[in-house]
Amino acid sequence: MGLPALLVIDMQNDFVREGAALRVAGAEGIIPHIREVLDAFRARRLPVVHVLRVHRKDGSDVEVFRRNTFRQRAFAVRGSFGAAPIDELSPAPEEYTIEKTRMSAFMGTDLDLLLRSLGVTCLFVTGIQTPNCVRTTVFDAAAYNYDVVLVSDATAAQNADIHAANIRDMENIGTRIIGTSEVVRSLDALVPGGRV
Repeated sequence: MGLPALLVIDMQNDFVREGAALRVAGAEGIIPHIREVLDAFRARRLPVVHVLRVHRKDGSDVEVFRRNTFRQRAFAVRGSFGAAPIDELSPAPEEYTIEKTRMSAFMGTDLDLLLRSLGVTCLFVTGIQTPNCVRTTVFDAAAYNYDVVLVSDATAAQNADIHAANIRDMENIGTRIIGTSEVVRSLDALVPGGRV
């Protein structure tokens, strides 16, 4: 493994907060874990990418299977409170933001180009939700030949069974599964002393 980067996927008000349009049940519980991982990357001055789902106000860029949902209650509309990252995980000025309209952070975005330009070869993945945006991003990252590390207690789904089943599937394609407590040791092995 080479230079690592952190992906924080979809930790936005419309997917995390109580009463939100598309709230993921396990999202609030992983905030402290993501924050711990984020702090470890920041302390080592390693790249952090906040991946945000953002849609046009008219919903024309929403997937076909979600258009009725969007018509009933719009979500992640550009410029809205709902589309913004939650305060606890706000991007720092030197961090990157990628906007997407599909589940995978790679589809229709410049994420791969950004990562390769930075010299990143290894991705640590956090965020929501495990069977959708996390999983599709992990599978695409593997297809693009990144080494992928999933921080299992810094990702979440609607329930524990769905989360666990998808973790097993990602592990079966070679994704390394670790807990938050293992992140610092993993980073120190990859980048001893941090990045200058």
